[in-house]
Amino acid sequence: MVSFLITLMRLLKGLRRAFKEKDFQVLFILILLMLVSGTIFYTKEEGLDLLDALYFCVTTLSTVGSSHFEPQTTLGKIFTMVYILVGTGLFLGLVFHIALAVMNRPEGDNKTKK
Repeated sequence: MVSFLITLMRLLKGLRRAFKEKDFQVLFILILLMLVSGTIFYTKEEGLDLLDALYFCVTTLSTVGSSHFEPQTTLGKIFTMVYILVGTGLFLGLVFHIALAVMNRPEGDNKTKK
């Protein structure tokens, strides 16, 4: 449990540092726009309810995937292919910036002094 709390604290500090970077802010907003646009598309085109559409978008962008739903319309299939290609790149960029912020701790965070 202690290890989990330490890891969580490092992640939260890394997120705080990452949010100060302009690149991260842009990626974060783009990811939010992708989630909103995908959710709207799947509710309108594929007839999913709001929560199911958002769930499908999150699992798709995070590359987890979901076998519970497949787009049924031709437009839905084309949109999903583009959504996967664009969204995966954005999501991986976001994760990269978070990992970089967690790994690059400022001098004050180091336990040992030289």
